[in-house]
Amino acid sequence: MPDTSLLDTFPTPTETPLLIEHVNEEFTSVCPVTGHPDFGTVTIRFEPGPSCVELKSLKLYFQSFRNEGIYYEAVTDRIRDDLVECMKPHWLQVVTQWRGRGGIRSRIVAGHGKVPSDWARG
Repeated sequence: MPDTSLLDTFPTPTETPLLIEHVNEEFTSVCPVTGHPDFGTVTIRFEPGPSCVELKSLKLYFQSFRNEGIYYEAVTDRIRDDLVECMKPHWLQVVTQWRGRGGIRSRIVAGHGKVPSDWARG
């Protein structure tokens, strides 16, 4: 299972509302059916609450999916749930975009809280 103990946070450095976006272009996991690697991009957008995720810890957390047999939808939901639990953001959106296999590319969007309409469809 992905390792949430790797996630670390720091206090949000301002009380002014922020939009934070992190993009991981080298995300990998494993197809639970074929055992083949899945390659994707993960984009996280959020308005922080009391804390922000520390980037090295986020990178290590993402790497903990590398050998995990997990469906695209479950990856997206798991990242959303784990980050909501550790940061308590006002809102958060996770968009995963998966490289094509068999002529099909996939894009999954999961949100938490009231994602602004500008971002609601990812």
